[in-house]
Amino acid sequence: MFWTTVAYAMAPGPGGEAQTWSTFGSLALIFAVFYFLLIRPQQKRAKEQKAMLEALRRGDEVVTGSGLFGRVVDLEDKTLILDLGETKVKILRSSVVSVPSSAPAPREKERKGKKDAKKAETDAGARDTDK
Repeated sequence: MFWTTVAYAMAPGPGGEAQTWSTFGSLALIFAVFYFLLIRPQQKRAKEQKAMLEALRRGDEVVTGSGLFGRVVDLEDKTLILDLGETKVKILRSSVVSVPSSAPAPREKERKGKKDAKKAETDAGARDTDK
């Protein structure tokens, strides 16, 4: 009798094949979600980081992972030398996190002054054409 109960326990229940497909389907769905939410964006960021590191040139301003801001003085294969003002530091290329835009943002006073000057010129030009 013992063997018959074991045999019944090992037999697949109703819909055994359908249950197998639903299990594989749910595993595939979980893998797809992980791929599109975690793996693919990470690969994209790694590709962008690699392109940024390959595009480094002398004179570029960079930010390192430790928060140092500096200007690239010399480039080697895997390292670069940063000028931090009074100090020069040799670091790994891979420690560079970003290259901020080199164009400084215009100051608010200068922008207002330029707008006022332009407005005054256009007003003066409009008055001259009225005469």
